[in-house]
Amino acid sequence: MTTQDLYYDPASVAGKAPPISDETDILIVGAGPAGLAAALTAVGHGLRVTLVDENPVPIETMGEEVPLHFGGRMGAAVANRNSVLQTLLDARPDIVEALEAGVDVRLGTAVWGLFPQQPTAAWIEGAVAGLADHENAWLLRFKQVIVAAGRRDMGLAFDGWHRLGVMGVGAAHRLATVYEALDCKRAVLVGSDTQALASAHALIGKGVQIAAIIEQAGQVSGDPALLNLLVEQGARVLTGHVVREASGDALGVQRISAVAVDVAGRPVHGPMVEIECDTVLLGVAAIPAIELVEAAGCSTSFQADRGGHVPDTDPLLRTSLPFVLVAGDCAGVWGAKSLDDGIARREGRIAAHTALAALGVDIAHHDPVPMPDTPACDVAAHRTAWVRASTVHGQHEPFVCLCEEVTASEVLGLQPPRYLGWKPADAQSASTMQNGSPNPDVTKRLTRACMGPCQGRRCREQVAALLGIGAGVNVEDIALASFRPPVRPLSLQQAGQIEETAPMQSHWDAWFDMPSQWTPFWLCAGQQTVATRRQDSVLHNHSLHNEG
Repeated sequence: MTTQDLYYDPASVAGKAPPISDETDILIVGAGPAGLAAALTAVGHGLRVTLVDENPVPIETMGEEVPLHFGGRMGAAVANRNSVLQTLLDARPDIVEALEAGVDVRLGTAVWGLFPQQPTAAWIEGAVAGLADHENAWLLRFKQVIVAAGRRDMGLAFDGWHRLGVMGVGAAHRLATVYEALDCKRAVLVGSDTQALASAHALIGKGVQIAAIIEQAGQVSGDPALLNLLVEQGARVLTGHVVREASGDALGVQRISAVAVDVAGRPVHGPMVEIECDTVLLGVAAIPAIELVEAAGCSTSFQADRGGHVPDTDPLLRTSLPFVLVAGDCAGVWGAKSLDDGIARREGRIAAHTALAALGVDIAHHDPVPMPDTPACDVAAHRTAWVRASTVHGQHEPFVCLCEEVTASEVLGLQPPRYLGWKPADAQSASTMQNGSPNPDVTKRLTRACMGPCQGRRCREQVAALLGIGAGVNVEDIALASFRPPVRPLSLQQAGQIEETAPMQSHWDAWFDMPSQWTPFWLCAGQQTVATRRQDSVLHNHSLHNEG
């Protein structure tokens, strides 16, 4: 192909860079223990340090189960933004210390994307982050970024899990300890790892009664001392059980029914256990929140001792993109870290020293790299066993993906949305569409599972477990479903606040209600708003590199 064969589409935004007026040297995402330790370490060396945290999260975003599974148990105080902001500062006094030290702290600000320069984004100089508060969205250029985005809770489908009051135990912990706005009096904990037990114990200190702990395995996997504390406070322990159904009314959960299961996850005939409660706390697994770094292009792998899929890092906590570092639960979740936030703080300091060194500030530090615990059980098999017992052998057929109303059988059968009325021509059609080992991205495109407002936060791990069950492979061998920015919901009003240059705004009408909307530009010569052949002078001034 020669340059004479090339056509230029003036409506394309390729090579047209948006203005970026906001800049920093070190961007830190997350104001938890790791992020705050990183900010306090990085500040004071002549570099601009910006710390952003999405809390306080708008109540509308919480209602979409973002960034955690809040289950509608937000108290009325969440709606008072000023009150919540003060509560947040009281809960995390290090934020005030960071402000006084000179850190540019931005609360209520989410990072919805990290964009490095690459062949499809050649216009980017360095790296750019997409930021948004409750009204606006904008771009910020940075040199190094430390992602300390924390963790979230794995979802688990059973009859009635759509009801108000079924929520992640981590979400309950945040509402109770950071927002002081958890609407819960009596709860049942589903899952028994150390992270879940620690959160449940903290909830007791906030006035929540833990009525029972339900574990599908034959024994509790979490810290024995924490378990004893919960039992002393009246918690009943049911091992070898799963939730059969959460029943209630329009206001939420009122009780749960638990059933005994055998080693294959099938219900054992006998009476069910009925427990009255207003909340069900999902503590099956704590999942590292890696969506931001994965969407940026960092390599990841399943590491059982770090809680599942995590970014691949070197001893200095650098990812495969050298300007992206991770710390805290985003870098891995294990029991000792959940019990001692000093481990996360140490990771934050290590990441900050690495970022400083990359920018020419090399100072001595003596923090050893934290090493994860040996897992108490086979992490992948344990999660699969929960999905098999609770969902596959469930009483009815609950939706695994609540947003798009996709059941387990529809995931396994790659059934497109019911409103399309499509059925495979034969039994083998569904399996051949995967064309090899099962892939969550293929499943997502065909069934719409994980494509709802919560962006797969409640069903992503369940879908992977189901694919593993269907294919007879371990869940760690199932590819990680890809993330795409924005990794936080953005309204059109917010997206419209991102600045554009005059070239970006020109010919915009070609995309809206014009004949060229559905016609390739090279077939639309002669129409005013569509592509024309470039002149030689234009070709000389616009390289293919800039077309990106």
